Amino acid sequence: MSPADRRALVDHGDPILSIVAQCGLLQVARSTLYYRAEPVSPDDLAVMRRMDELYLATPFYGSRRMMVVLRLDGWLVNRKRVQRLMRVMGLEAIYQKPNTSRRHADHKVYPYLLRGLAIDRPNQVWCADITYIPMAKGFMYLVAVMDWFSRKVLASRLSITMESAFCVEALQDALNHHGQPDIFNTDQGVQFTSADFLGELQTRGVRISMDGRGRFLDNIFIERLWRSLKYEEVFIKAYGSVAEARSGVNGWLSFYNNERPHQALDYRTPSAVFDDATCVHVDNASASLSRYPHEHRHNKNEKILTHVAG
Repeated sequence: MSPADRRALVDHGDPILSIVAQCGLLQVARSTLYYRAEPVSPDDLAVMRRMDELYLATPFYGSRRMMVVLRLDGWLVNRKRVQRLMRVMGLEAIYQKPNTSRRHADHKVYPYLLRGLAIDRPNQVWCADITYIPMAKGFMYLVAVMDWFSRKVLASRLSITMESAFCVEALQDALNHHGQPDIFNTDQGVQFTSADFLGELQTRGVRISMDGRGRFLDNIFIERLWRSLKYEEVFIKAYGSVAEARSGVNGWLSFYNNERPHQALDYRTPSAVFDDATCVHVDNASASLSRYPHEHRHNKNEKILTHVAG
């Protein structure tokens, strides 16, 4: 049962069990029962939409440069306002990593394990990341779990808060439906270093890898997923509700997995590569996967087998 489902079971009028007792029994944080998203002004939402576009194109821009470009675009903003909105969106210049990646001082950070690693099959390496999704009158956060070899999105969740619960749910969904990876890679964000998230991996013996601080390219494939999602779906829509956002994002992710051909995959879809390669690996673990020609294109900028993060 998801945290949202457990929260729905809390009866505020129960004459016997107090709210505190019910939350304890259901393992629900009492503060989440009363959470209400603070309203954001239409002007702030418009500025945030433009900032999201700028960040995708120039992720190395800090608040100063972001402010300058916004002013050139005609927005009346100062640096303090830009900094505040970047915090809300989870954005910082790449040399400091996105704010969604800020680590918790008490959480363990694991080394990055993918440098120079030959990634030649599905379920060898999975990765996850969080991004900001604008709506007409608000915003949400999206987490996705991706198979590195095939680029298939194995699971995703949308949330109105940055709590770790929606990341854990996406991870559980991926593990329940697609097996498990040898290595799981994330950034150093508190959602991914939480005990609940890491516990799901540790109990299964999955090796944990984390991006180096400020290493934008360490999780490059999922960063490219966000760019495609926003330019092909999010930026051309104005989601009027959470339901619309879920429908639009989930519909595009299904299209991405099952219909959208990838040049780096020899114009095959992520689902086709993931499913076919998984069958080959299961049927004969020692068999070569060289039947896929794209694996040996070493002169291409985007390599499927070897990731070198400089």
